[in-house]
Amino acid sequence: MAEFQLILPKMGESVIEATILSWHKKPGDVIHENEIVLEVATDKVDSEVPSPVAGTLKKILAEENAVAEIGSVIAIIETDGEVVITPVEVQEASAKEAPAPVEEPAQTPVVEKETIESAPPKEEKVPYVPPAVKPVEQPAPVNNGRRFYSPLVLNIARAEGISMSELESMPGSGADNRVTKEDILAYLENKNKGVTTIKPAVASGAAASTAASGTPKPSAPVKSGQNEIIEMDRMRKLIAKNMVDSRRISAHVSSFIEVDMTKIVRWREKHKAAFKKREGFNLTYMPVFAEVIAKAIKDYPMINISVDGDHIIKKKDINIGIATALPSGNLIVPVIKNADRMNLSGLAAAIHQLADKARSNKLSPTDIEGGTYSISNIGSFGNILGTPIIPQPQVAIMAVGAITKKPVVLETPEGDVIAIRHMMYLSHTYDHRVVDGALGGMFLKRVAEYLEDFDDQQEI
Repeated sequence: MAEFQLILPKMGESVIEATILSWHKKPGDVIHENEIVLEVATDKVDSEVPSPVAGTLKKILAEENAVAEIGSVIAIIETDGEVVITPVEVQEASAKEAPAPVEEPAQTPVVEKETIESAPPKEEKVPYVPPAVKPVEQPAPVNNGRRFYSPLVLNIARAEGISMSELESMPGSGADNRVTKEDILAYLENKNKGVTTIKPAVASGAAASTAASGTPKPSAPVKSGQNEIIEMDRMRKLIAKNMVDSRRISAHVSSFIEVDMTKIVRWREKHKAAFKKREGFNLTYMPVFAEVIAKAIKDYPMINISVDGDHIIKKKDINIGIATALPSGNLIVPVIKNADRMNLSGLAAAIHQLADKARSNKLSPTDIEGGTYSISNIGSFGNILGTPIIPQPQVAIMAVGAITKKPVVLETPEGDVIAIRHMMYLSHTYDHRVVDGALGGMFLKRVAEYLEDFDDQQEI
């Protein structure tokens, strides 16, 4: 018999930890190769983790609701056959073969600057070397039944003489109000200035039971007079935090334009029945929007950027995010990678597949990462105009409104006439730190021109 160490796999760029939601197996259960063993959640998406080997689950090392680091061992699986070389052992073997590092004089550790490209702030896995301090109350490096503290945060707390009671009173900006490295360092800075921020004591009843449980699950609705108090679920908390962060980070400005969609409406009416019969799903306007936006980005590549401090990162790939409403009412933005390399049929298939995965909670971390520009279809709710919030670290987003019939003045060789046309508003919200009104407006106008010049004779 041999033992295989099941590690928490990589969950996407900039993701360094995940919360264990539920185990599908318990110790002693038989596991088949590629069978789903547990579900985890990151600040981006929920995912299922399969076992790469067959065997028997011997031991679980990360309990439900615990936070585990990417690459850490979360379970031991007993397998038949020879000794199994796990990814962790491979890494250790590689480290042994690597040349010894050159010793350099000790220096004060420097905390690397996190870029705006990264996910919402997380604890960096950087060792914290504290100054010598007198002994203090030592917080235990585990979930204390209220909220989880990472080893880095606890290490800083020990070094700086912060007791567990003081740590409990500290506001947290992480998932489920967890204290991040940035939170505790900011707290220490304010403390040194004689200013401290303490969260209010937890009230009794439902709020107290939620805080004490340590679980990310929302509590049941509570009646308060004529009102009903509903706790946000985990995804809604993340959305709320991301929206507030985006407004804080980016200087939001919006431009608007009205577009004649008559050609596209007639083209879709002509092809939608045959397309549905052939492909098995509806032909929507979204593939057209994605195509023309990708073309406009090629014309104005400085829309396809992100910001890192005082530097602008110009992206080579054009990855378009499509804001998708979930049955729960929450929102997620799956991403079409390299949208500029797809034709209309390819875009239609990619959009349908991602939307279907989103609504059935089957999106993987790679499905929602790497977006460089986004589209929000507010027209699907009957809205004609809207100003969406930019998904970080992107610098712009396009909202497409409902297509409505309107009397419009048209210029003809015989003079101006009034005709009934299918019209739609586009709104372009962009980050005024790096996108000026001229660029934002010209990009929007180019998208409108591509829509109005659409080739309605093309097949799909």
